[in-house]
Parts: sequence; structure tokens; C-alpha cells
Amino acid sequence: MNSETQKPAFRRQIPAGDTHERDVCSTCGFINYVNPKVVTGAIVRHDGKLLLCRRAIEPRTGFWTLPAGFMELGETAEQAAMREAREEANAEIVIDRLLAVYTIPRIAQVQIMYLARLARPDISAGPESLEVKLAGWDEIPWADLAFPSVRWALEQYRSVEGLSDFPAFANPPGEFGGI
Repeated sequence: MNSETQKPAFRRQIPAGDTHERDVCSTCGFINYVNPKVVTGAIVRHDGKLLLCRRAIEPRTGFWTLPAGFMELGETAEQAAMREAREEANAEIVIDRLLAVYTIPRIAQVQIMYLARLARPDISAGPESLEVKLAGWDEIPWADLAFPSVRWALEQYRSVEGLSDFPAFANPPGEFGGI
């Protein structure tokens, strides 16, 4: 059997010069690195209200979230956040600044959240949303938020609302694995 017809045979081992166990092909030496996924999104503001999307997809179908999702190859974090707002709420947004970077090792994610504003007030549910709305603070469905990181972003934004200069946030104290 020649190398062109051999099927890769992966085994768990710590590659030379590495510190983590990985899947390594015993045929060719290829190392299969599995790294965290990057999620980007935004708190989108318009006339004192915030854009919320009611999820039409798993996980957490029917719960409310901010427009956010996985980055694609070839795009920046900002471009991904703008794309997600278009996909989920048919919203064109302008990114103003970074709000937070969360690390959630339990699900192997890094989440980058921006502050943004609507470029136009036109919004409607995209294919990943059951409905979208602009909500004031007293209209946010706090008990029906999809993920703890949505609450973190909203609460952290509230703490700096109206300020133009503040450092980016990270996970709230004691919050490292839950989403």
C-alpha cells in the first residue's frame, strides 16, 4: 500500500514541543488542532432602546438575545458583528467601540461584543429570528434571555451608558464557564 491510498490513523498524543494532548496522524504526522470558536455581536442602540432578537434556532429557540454569531474565515470581528445584525434582524449597524471580550472555556468560545447603533431604523426578523424588537430597559425580557453572556453585556453596558471612555469589560467576577 502506498502513501496515496493509506487512510489517516489518528492517535492521541502530546506532539513534540507541545504541552497539550492532540489528535496526531500516525501516517503523515498532521496535528489536528481544535481551538475555541470566536463569536461576535453587538449591543445595538437606537433612540434610547436596544435591539433584541428572539431566537428561531437552537440552542435556546424562543429566547431573546443580542445579534451575534460565529465569525467566518476572511472577516474581521467588526464585519462579523455587522453581518450577524443583518442576518438576524435585517439591520444595518455602525460599530462605535468594543464593549467586552468574554472567555467561556466550557463551550470553547471567545465572545467579542461591541457597542453599535442602527444606521437606519429599519429592522425585521431574519431567518435566524422569530421576531426582533427595540426595547427600553424596562421592556427587556430578563427572565427569557438566551444566555448569561447576554445579561453580562447588557448589565455592563448599563454601567457605562452615556460614557465615552471606559475600558473593555471581561467576564464578571466568578463567571468563567456558564453561558
